[in-house]
Formats: sequence, structure tokens, C-alpha cells
Amino acid sequence: MSVSVFVESLNKSFKVRKKEGFLKSLFRPEYQAVRALDGISFSLNEGERVAFVGPNGAGKSTTIKILSGILHPESGHVEIGGFVPWSERRQMAYQIGTVFGQRSQLWYHLPAKDTFELLSYAYDMDRGDYIKRAKYLVEAFDAGSIVEKPVRQLSLGERMRCEIIASLLHRPKILFLDEPTVGLDVVSKGIIRDLVKQASDEDGTTVLLTSHDTGDMERVCDRVIVIDHGRIVTDKPVRDLRSGFIKEKIVTLAMKESSIELSMGGVNIVEKSPHHLQLLVDTSQTSVEFLLQHAMQKSSLIDITVEDPPMEEIIKAIYANGAV
Repeated sequence: MSVSVFVESLNKSFKVRKKEGFLKSLFRPEYQAVRALDGISFSLNEGERVAFVGPNGAGKSTTIKILSGILHPESGHVEIGGFVPWSERRQMAYQIGTVFGQRSQLWYHLPAKDTFELLSYAYDMDRGDYIKRAKYLVEAFDAGSIVEKPVRQLSLGERMRCEIIASLLHRPKILFLDEPTVGLDVVSKGIIRDLVKQASDEDGTTVLLTSHDTGDMERVCDRVIVIDHGRIVTDKPVRDLRSGFIKEKIVTLAMKESSIELSMGGVNIVEKSPHHLQLLVDTSQTSVEFLLQHAMQKSSLIDITVEDPPMEEIIKAIYANGAV
């Protein structure tokens, strides 16, 4: 499988003004270097969907801007579809699509379909191919009525659908998504996530997604790279994050009889009602199997649910461990 994104020993610092007294900073300002990226390395294979997550200031957006050719690194090597972003940006532009949640590529006062037309010329698309591609994407994203309206009249969720259509129009091999669901409601987030995954599955598009929303990671991506203070903290498949960093399970019991008492190490009650009991189980102290055996001896169980903790808790555990 070929490598779509290759990053090696990437470094980037920014000069920021020191906080000093007003007069001194006015006449003789002093600056200090703040390291945004500290020698990070990773690669993405063709067709992979990878989440790039971390707290504010971790280096996520800086990385995306370097990969898309907006910023230059101090040192390190990057290849995107075989091109170096800062020296071969024009050639690379045909290989990538970008969506920045906080910045639009759509013309604000025009319908989105007019932006699509302009982009078709920018990407030297064949006219017939453009018409077929735009028709397919608009139908797939259920955006027929949306693309006819001026962008200024669209809701945030509608605009984001149009942003992703615009980024996929020229069939990019690689898609960079920077906070694509920020500010969206739950329904709109679900739509965007499903559409990105569908587009990747159908065209084999490589996806690198940055987000604070762990739902984006769980619903779209197969692998997660966690960055903090400009360094990669961990790089694992999504499924391995849970087993590697979380030893707890959420067990919910529905019972015929009144709620039972279960006293054993590592088992804490989260919620309790007459016929319902939700427990947080530390599996390093008590196994779920042992707990359920004990519960079934005390009561007739109607239903049993065993779940992992929310992904937010897993990410917190990763930061706490600081382990690669």
C-alpha cells in the first residue's frame, strides 16, 4: 500500500511578544520563541482515515497548515502525494482537498454552485466530468436546494456540507479536515461524519481530521494520533486506545426484583433505581464476568449492557499517562 502523507522530524516555532510592562513593551519589545511542533513524525497510507487530536495549542492546526502548504516548517521533511507542500504547492493542490471549520472557501454572497463552477476552472476539470461530479456530490450530500441559495443564507451545517462538496469536487487523493464539525448541532455532526466516511470509502480518499470532538474520531477514523505540546503522545488504531488506556467498563443491569446490593472491589454505583443499576467496574480489580455471575445469583436479570467509557475519558487517560 502506497504512502499518501509522509512527515519526518517536523519542527516549527513562532515568535511571540513577551508580557512586560506597557512602556517597555511599547518602546523595546522583546520576543521569545514558542515551539509549536517538536520533531513529529508519522505517515498515512492510501485510503486511511486518521484523527489528529489534542488540546488547544497542541500543534494540530499548525501541522495541517504545513501539510497544506500554508506554513513553512523550520526543519523536517514532508511529502503529500509525492510533493513537498512549500516548494511544489501548485502541483500538490490537485492532490488535496481542504476544509477549515473556521474559514470558508465559498463565496459569501453567491450560491455555492457558483463557487463549484469557479473551482472547476481552477482545477482544470473537464467540463463534462465536472457536471457529472457536481451532480453526484450534490445528490449524495442531499444538497440540491442548498447549493442554489447564497452562502450567507445557509445554516452552519448546510454551509459545511457545501464546503466538503467543494473540497471533493476535483477527486482529491487526500482530504485535510480541520475542525469540520465545530459549532454544529448533533444531527448536522452525524450527517457530516457519515458523508466524509462514505466519500472516503467510495473513492479511497485518505483523510486526516483534526478535532476536539471525540465523536468525529469514533465515527470517521480507524486510527488516532494524539499530540500534546508539539509532540506525538500516542499513535494507535481506535480500537486499541480503549484496551490500552482504560481498564473500566460501564455495566447496566435491568432486574425484575428491586435493585440489589453488590459489594466488591473496584465496583462503584453510577446510577440506581428500583429495577435499574448502573455500575462503573475497574476490571483490574473485578472482572465483568465475575460481577455478572454474582448479580445473577442475587436477582433475575432482564437485560445486561456492557459499554466502554466515553472516548473523552480515554483521551484524558492518554494525557495523564503521557505514554507513546
